[in-house]
Amino acid sequence: MEGQRTLMSLRGALCVFLVAVQLEPGTADLPPFYPLRQLCKFCDGELSSCSGTGTCMSNCSITSICMDTSDVCVAIWRKNESGFSVETLCHNPSRRLYGVLLDDYNSTTCVMKEKNTTSGLAHFCSCTNEEECNDKLIFPPIVDPALDDTLLSVILVSLLPLLVMVIIVAGMFYWYRKYRQRMLSQEWESNVKKRKPRAGGLDCSDACAIMMDDDRSDSSSTHANNLNHNTEPLPIDLDLLVGKGRFAQVYKGKLKQTTSDQFETVAVKIFPYEEYASWKNEKDVFSNTDLRHENILHFLTAEERKVEKQYWLITAFHPRGNLQEYLTHHVISWEELQVLGSSLARGVAHLHSDRLLCGRPKSFVPEAHRDLKSSNILVKNDLTCCLCDFGLALCLDSSLSVDDLANSGQVGTARYMAPEVLEARLDLENTESFKQTDIYSMALVLWEITSRCEAIGEVKDYEPAYGSKVREHPCVESMKDNVLRDRGRPEIPDTWLKHQGVAVICATIKECWDHDPEARLTAHCVAERISAMEDELDKLSCRSSSEEKIPEELKIPIEVEIPEKEVKITEIQDVIAVDCSVSDEK
Repeated sequence: MEGQRTLMSLRGALCVFLVAVQLEPGTADLPPFYPLRQLCKFCDGELSSCSGTGTCMSNCSITSICMDTSDVCVAIWRKNESGFSVETLCHNPSRRLYGVLLDDYNSTTCVMKEKNTTSGLAHFCSCTNEEECNDKLIFPPIVDPALDDTLLSVILVSLLPLLVMVIIVAGMFYWYRKYRQRMLSQEWESNVKKRKPRAGGLDCSDACAIMMDDDRSDSSSTHANNLNHNTEPLPIDLDLLVGKGRFAQVYKGKLKQTTSDQFETVAVKIFPYEEYASWKNEKDVFSNTDLRHENILHFLTAEERKVEKQYWLITAFHPRGNLQEYLTHHVISWEELQVLGSSLARGVAHLHSDRLLCGRPKSFVPEAHRDLKSSNILVKNDLTCCLCDFGLALCLDSSLSVDDLANSGQVGTARYMAPEVLEARLDLENTESFKQTDIYSMALVLWEITSRCEAIGEVKDYEPAYGSKVREHPCVESMKDNVLRDRGRPEIPDTWLKHQGVAVICATIKECWDHDPEARLTAHCVAERISAMEDELDKLSCRSSSEEKIPEELKIPIEVEIPEKEVKITEIQDVIAVDCSVSDEK
């Protein structure tokens, strides 16, 4: 090793001499005898006055040009029995030096780092891109651990009062929220007591103003919109995700009523901040008290949750789920078909009407749902239907111009879109055209209900309208081919018509999905027709049980053979005895 150092030192001295010759005047044009490399201090281990702190010089008097272009300048400081020593040299950082791989050699300064070598502990530094950069040795300051502990203790003591204040403020805020929730619950209960009906009953105006939900097993709070919840959200704990749509998710929630463990089950529809328009539209529809009806989802309140960056709609919760889920898992009886069908028609009729049941005009104009389908209809515990999801609902204000309605045409779910919506030829000058699109969608839902009724004979697994004729989520163009080009509708097998009641339902369905919007029935007419059919079939059942002969003028055969042609509504008009035009005028 010492012979190698002597040879390198001689070569270094020769290189310095040659460089000096080249730089003398008159020799600048001569070709170089040796390429210029990194210039470093190059001395064997020599005694040094460096104590291992601060900055000191190597005191090496020999400067060498490194042999390899990849070499860097290195300095090694050691402490031994006799004192301190410093060794300087050139070295390739890709190779180990005394068992140590160099790091941080791209720096222009030589900063010492303690390393464990083959001969014991030593301090190494390496540098490049600066002449004799290993001559000045820099020792980083030694941090005293005891000083760190002292500093940490000072910081903790300084922050302790602030931490105590934060805990006190958080506790006061928590106490205030609990106090507000308790006060809200007490106000809620007092409002419920005030809203109890009088002993003498309710007159027409009271009945119209307060339309109670008679399904006692479901959530039906009567304090909706009585409290201002814009500043204080209701105490609701989300329990379970029960549904997910295009714009929002629906959760089952627990609404605490008092400080005790009692709670009321509600449904919470949560919209992200991006779907503010859909939330606001549905909130505006729900907010009018005249919308309340036994076949419309009962609305409690709407909230803007700024902390969660969400918008909430809080409504009644119906554990049976939506109509699509119910039909998937249940085969229904003829009686259940009547209940589901008539309640659906009554809900749509109330939405389309401009008057309440008592005859008083509504405080808001009629609405078109525009996204009527089995998944947007809930089944209550008494097996009646109630409409929900009014995110696309349209206010049918007669003062709206064609320009206002220009962007209100082709919306909804493609499978349930009416022909005129698919074709984008909706009559925007007539607000009734929007109601007629709902009637078409309602007819498809009635077909789905009928397809799962045991009265039709063989009941197949549930399929949505148009079933396997289209994809699971068909696009508008696909529905155009089926509905417009082929004039297709869901199949009504002849076996369905053997039951006289189902035959009436099927005839009604066909009139409701007529290609001509003007030829479709109104929802009110459908509700009246089903109601009248129930009365007639009840009379027929009573006469059959008493062995009375059925009058010929009823025109309802006990057994219906598979007809050669379609059953027309005129053949059973005498059975239902409903004048739709008169009913609609009423």
